[in-house]
Amino acid sequence: MDAILIVDMQAGMLEGAPKHDLAGVVARINALTAMVRGNGGKALWIRHYGRPGDGFEARSPGWEFLPELVRAPEDIEVGKTLNDAYAGTGLAALLRELNPSRVLVCGWATDFCVDSTVRSTVSHGFPAVVAADAHTLSDRPHLAAPAVIRHHNWLWSGLIADPPVRVLPAADLLAEEARTP
Repeated sequence: MDAILIVDMQAGMLEGAPKHDLAGVVARINALTAMVRGNGGKALWIRHYGRPGDGFEARSPGWEFLPELVRAPEDIEVGKTLNDAYAGTGLAALLRELNPSRVLVCGWATDFCVDSTVRSTVSHGFPAVVAADAHTLSDRPHLAAPAVIRHHNWLWSGLIADPPVRVLPAADLLAEEARTP
């Protein structure tokens, strides 16, 4: 069975500049979480707990998950306070208990929380799979969002890991699952 980590897809992300292809990212996350659940896997929602006054302060409107995301009662929530979803949380222990065959990673922000979580997934010895088109961010001062996404997809596919990080579009992950008996 698989586990999927959905990183920081909270209303606070809507502040500031628009996020690249947000509606498409949400749709792909919904499709991937449905696939994982349908095969007996677990969806783990990573929720950032911000500082007082920031867009992710606990129990503020920005702290809530985007309402367009489809969540299920059996899904698991993990709270975090740093970029890395593993740092100071029970995520690694939870994944060891679940013992997934692979850990899919998606969410916001590509270059901060998603990147830290992908690298930490590898460092904790889990087989990481990044949904190449299911993570997002806004343009950065020095680089447009699509370029940041392409760069990180390339970078993750080149990480030294055993097994290597797989980076595939959501449609390929869904088709791959459909072919599995």
